[in-house]
Amino acid sequence: MSLDGIVTRALVHELRPCIGARIHKIYQPTEHELVLHIRGQGFGGRLLLSAHPSMPRLHFTQQPWDNPSEPPMFCMLLRKHMEGGVIEAIRQIGLERVVEIDVRHRDELGDYSLKRLTLEIMGRHSNLILMDPGTGVVHDGIRHVTPAISSYRVVLPGVAYVAPPSQDKRDPLEETEEGFRQTMETHAPADPKSAAQALVDSYIGISPLIAREIVFRAGGWQGAGALWNSFIELMQATLEHRYAPTSVETDDGKALFSATSLTHAAGEARSFDSMHECIETFYQGKAERDLVRQRTLDLHRFLANETAKNEKKLVKLQETMNEADDADRFRHLGELLTAHLHLIQRGDKTVEVTDYYDEAQPVISISLDPQLSASENAQRYFRKYNKLKNSKAVVEEQMEAARAEIVYLGSVLQGLEAASPRDIEEIREELTEQGYIRARGLKRGMKKKKKGTPTIVCYTSSEGIPLYVGKNNTQNDYVTNRLGQPSDTWLHTKDIPGSHVLIRSSEFGEATLLEAAMLAAYYSKARESSGVPVDYTRIRHVRKPNGAKPGFVIYDNQKTLFVTPDEAAIQKLAFSVK
Repeated sequence: MSLDGIVTRALVHELRPCIGARIHKIYQPTEHELVLHIRGQGFGGRLLLSAHPSMPRLHFTQQPWDNPSEPPMFCMLLRKHMEGGVIEAIRQIGLERVVEIDVRHRDELGDYSLKRLTLEIMGRHSNLILMDPGTGVVHDGIRHVTPAISSYRVVLPGVAYVAPPSQDKRDPLEETEEGFRQTMETHAPADPKSAAQALVDSYIGISPLIAREIVFRAGGWQGAGALWNSFIELMQATLEHRYAPTSVETDDGKALFSATSLTHAAGEARSFDSMHECIETFYQGKAERDLVRQRTLDLHRFLANETAKNEKKLVKLQETMNEADDADRFRHLGELLTAHLHLIQRGDKTVEVTDYYDEAQPVISISLDPQLSASENAQRYFRKYNKLKNSKAVVEEQMEAARAEIVYLGSVLQGLEAASPRDIEEIREELTEQGYIRARGLKRGMKKKKKGTPTIVCYTSSEGIPLYVGKNNTQNDYVTNRLGQPSDTWLHTKDIPGSHVLIRSSEFGEATLLEAAMLAAYYSKARESSGVPVDYTRIRHVRKPNGAKPGFVIYDNQKTLFVTPDEAAIQKLAFSVK
């Protein structure tokens, strides 16, 4: 992973202002993350500590994180032992991805005690552990490790803390040229790839990414001497805390970051003033999408199943419609049987008759029910004709309802794709109100109190005009039917599920219109497409039919723009959440 021992060293170095500050508040917004609100010593900020199995990290964060009304047990334990406490030390263990935060806190008796919060950044084995540094006893961990999970160590309340297993690697910050040459000779690399692997296998804190950079700076594998010069130059910069936080979007679509410049990675590079800013920018959006995906797996599954049911229903209804379209043929056969009753005897299975409706008057065979009389067989065909004729209107209505249902479910699914964690509950409430799912956490007979004004994202165009975006049906209804004034301009992707966008002004320039259209395309199912059609019209021409589902409107007097969503351009627009 990109977050190696050198990146960890840079992050810990930038945490020095926290020493002597107090932990004002502690949140646990998700199963794997903690947020510490730190104040004092002329410093204030929020520190994210994450033991996420695929995105473990720590960094200062500017992003809004939810504070659950019912904090998890681990969060309550931390509040008891750390909230209000003073941070006395923050250290990295060697070049390992292990960070310790020592906090002195006054207990219930008024006595001071020292507690240690340890973040272990180890991929899927990552953990956050609260312990007593004097006795080494674990108070608890954000993830429990039982003997059934690991035979090496247990992380449970009351057990002695055992550090992660040592990798028996050398410390690169203390390496000598002689030791380096001996190490390389032991591994006997033959090419740049094996030389990079030798560095990873031999030295703690060096990731494959850093190893490739060292080899690249040495001009490839040209012997231990050239590689030593490249190696010691980077290690000396690390030892002296001379970092160059960098992220790179490579030409093949990979995203990388490091505490040093990545000259070997071809792509778009970006430099940062701090390692914390680099990490937050890198994970911004990724962590949120992962959290939304975790919390909405059940909704995605439900919407997919409901859509599949309606698609199957449409196939069946179309088969019925095809039969209904053939209704006139049954009337035709019934009239022919009526004209040839004298040819039919009870017990006949077929009868040959002349088709007087065809100019060529061919002789055709009509199947009969042998248990019915001639007249009853004719009536059987007339009844089938009447049944199909009457069912056609009903089937057409059912097909229209199924198509509308598929469109609606698609709009809800699109709302999930664009959702932030705070939007999820609005979507659940909408599906509950529409009768698709049951309200969660309520006793029988109780009604959930409906939330008031939904949370709306408001961008500001380059001309200073507010652009409101509804990211789900509840928000779309509010933006269009409550916020919009008759002279405001409304935008939506043409025949594509997406957001309602409102230009909150009667006068604006071409730049604002294009930016609003780009927002409509970006927050739609066509986000990854180019030349996306976006309709726009005045709010006075947009209306919601009586009884229509959330987010559904009809409109006229529209014009159409074709735009290509540009995430970088959208990120440049100032925005707020209201």
